[in-house]
Amino acid sequence: MFLGIDLGTSEIKFLLLDEAHRVHATLGEPLSVAQPQWLWSEQQPHDWWAATQRGLDRLAREHAAAMAQVRAIGLSGQMHGAVLLDAQDRVLRPAILWNDGRSGAQCATLEQRVPTLRQIAGNLAMPGFTAPKLLWVQQNEPDIFARTARVLLPKDWLRLQLAGVAVSDCSDASGTLWLDVGARAWSPALLAATGLTLQHMPQLGEGSAVSGQLLSTLAQRWGMPDDVRIAGGAGDNAASAIGMGLVRPGQGFVSLGTSGVIFASTDQFLPNPDQAMHAFCHAVPGRWHQMSVMLSAASAVTWAARQFGFQDEPALIAAAMTLDATARNQAPLFLPYLSGERTPHNNPHAQAGLWGMRMGHGRADIAYAVLEGVSLGLLDGFNTLRPPAHGQAQSLSVVGGGSRSADWSQLLADALGVPLTTHEASTAGAALGAARLGWMAAGGDEAQVCTVPPVLQHFAPRAAQHAQLQERHARFRALYKP
Repeated sequence: MFLGIDLGTSEIKFLLLDEAHRVHATLGEPLSVAQPQWLWSEQQPHDWWAATQRGLDRLAREHAAAMAQVRAIGLSGQMHGAVLLDAQDRVLRPAILWNDGRSGAQCATLEQRVPTLRQIAGNLAMPGFTAPKLLWVQQNEPDIFARTARVLLPKDWLRLQLAGVAVSDCSDASGTLWLDVGARAWSPALLAATGLTLQHMPQLGEGSAVSGQLLSTLAQRWGMPDDVRIAGGAGDNAASAIGMGLVRPGQGFVSLGTSGVIFASTDQFLPNPDQAMHAFCHAVPGRWHQMSVMLSAASAVTWAARQFGFQDEPALIAAAMTLDATARNQAPLFLPYLSGERTPHNNPHAQAGLWGMRMGHGRADIAYAVLEGVSLGLLDGFNTLRPPAHGQAQSLSVVGGGSRSADWSQLLADALGVPLTTHEASTAGAALGAARLGWMAAGGDEAQVCTVPPVLQHFAPRAAQHAQLQERHARFRALYKP
């Protein structure tokens, strides 16, 4: 049995998996986000640990027999967050999260200090990344920065609580701007640009390798064996790819979660930083991935459902689908930048908007505009991928909460011009991938572990709809003003 723990933004998810690929249990513990100022987004690390303990206590009560068979734990989590610790590993301030936009000025400073940053890190300096957050702390909270002895990513801080070791993996570390992504090693030059050294960093390993062992007191508390290994783990999207078995070149997915992601596995380091496309290490050795990220995807649909009086997201999608081709072509255009945007604009100040409203438009038109706008934003991201990921994709899997909607999946296939598939594990995602990484750390073979789950539905792009969406996309692109 293998346990996956995924530290998300809105909840921590837990999943128990056996060697027959059967999921024995899943559950989640909710989290809240603080936004004390405009552009700020923070969480208290101790809230993560409290939620982790609650979740594992529940598993121990409700699934004691399965917990007694756990051989390894895998961790995944929200990327880019900055957890600052003092010399005694005490948390110095709330963690600054991936969707925090306060450090825009510091990004420009980093690029000036290290002109080769994009080539080393494979990415632009963006406010979401970890390094500019530390430069912001240095400039705005110098007392806290002076006391900082260690910086950990969110899931790696959980590892510190579970195993007492400070370790990260290459996929999650790729999102810091401190990693030489091609070499899969910390970069002293990038660290120095934020006033840090290798001593501030955790040890680095591969996601499928052993990083430590569960503390004996915790193993006893949760009824686990006394030799439970903890895998290196992965950032959330790389973990989702592991969960879907997407580890070989040419495989990839579209994620419809809080944010929207296009992910493509590669066997080479293929950066395209000028268009804000991410080139990161994958969670298994010798593999990398390309990734585009938009900051408001399913969250934009949730926002619109609430603001425009729909009962829920499925009701909004159902209303959008009542429009025929003519009405869709006359619908407003929606720019989905409710939280700024990353790929391809790299603009935390980007704003959302509805354009082309007319007296005859109703809620169904607005519903379609929002659903289409998110889809066109994902098309923007898809177009930043470099060959062979772009233009040669045989198909992409759809994962995340939005994958439950067949109508949205079809709209996405039409927009991207690529066949899409949904799978039995489409919504399990990162927690399943974390459990699989634990399985590999316990000796499981990659080919045996990283299988693709059975297909539920297949969505082929339709020529007429694709052509119409390409024309709509050109108008969508023309509306954006930096």
